[in-house]
Amino acid sequence: MKELTNLDRLCVHTITTKPWSIEESIEQYARAGVKGITIWRDTLENRDRRLIRKKIKDAGLEVVSICRGGFFPKATAGERERAIDDNLALIDEAAEVGAPHIVLVCGAEPTISLAQSRHQIMEGISRINSYARDKGVKLAIEPLHPMYADSRSAVNTMEQANDMWEQLNSKNIGIAVDIYHLWWDPHLQDEIKRAGAADSIMAFHTCDWKNPTTDFLLDRGLMGEGIAPIMEIRSWVEDAGFKGFIEVEIFSEYHWKKDQKIFLNEVINAYRQFA
Repeated sequence: MKELTNLDRLCVHTITTKPWSIEESIEQYARAGVKGITIWRDTLENRDRRLIRKKIKDAGLEVVSICRGGFFPKATAGERERAIDDNLALIDEAAEVGAPHIVLVCGAEPTISLAQSRHQIMEGISRINSYARDKGVKLAIEPLHPMYADSRSAVNTMEQANDMWEQLNSKNIGIAVDIYHLWWDPHLQDEIKRAGAADSIMAFHTCDWKNPTTDFLLDRGLMGEGIAPIMEIRSWVEDAGFKGFIEVEIFSEYHWKKDQKIFLNEVINAYRQFA
């Protein structure tokens, strides 16, 4: 496996450096030699998205994706329609900013069963897919750790994501593999192979699972700070044929308190050593 001596495949999510505005992120990532940026939707509020697209291009960065769509399951039909409308609006935003795909945090509804949530997820993705395809935007299903099955996502394993992908049967849909959510899965290697054979791996996200952790959402580790087998999982993904960006996505109250220029350098060093 080729060592990452340069930053050609490094993508940083704007949530990783949350204290920065989208403009600051663009400037600082480019200055540090980062080549890819994944945009979190909130950073585009009150912005001219086409102007942001130009700023990214002029800085020599590539838009890798936009986060996040989904959250399809709801208790009422009206809420489900509003979720569809919100995803359709996000597809427009993705097209305007030049994002090739949207990461779908598929959602879950605690007042209904997991089976019902998964049915509504399938229905929701099916309803927005043709519009996304017409806009040139793909959809990446991201399985989340089972601890989020109550309200964030009823898609919790690569096997479930693969099964869903097969049923949806669209080349405009793929899967985002996120180490934080999947490192524990005993079937992960086989399911990554399965996704690779279908050419459905659309994204690869990395960070680390800290032990002990202070928060299951806002205490993700910088690569090398935790116990996830990052290099091994990266090798599985690449053996499965994925050659895209390696995306660093870290939610961390601890790291957000730092000088973000220092933290970005730490991200780059950790990427070179562990990702």
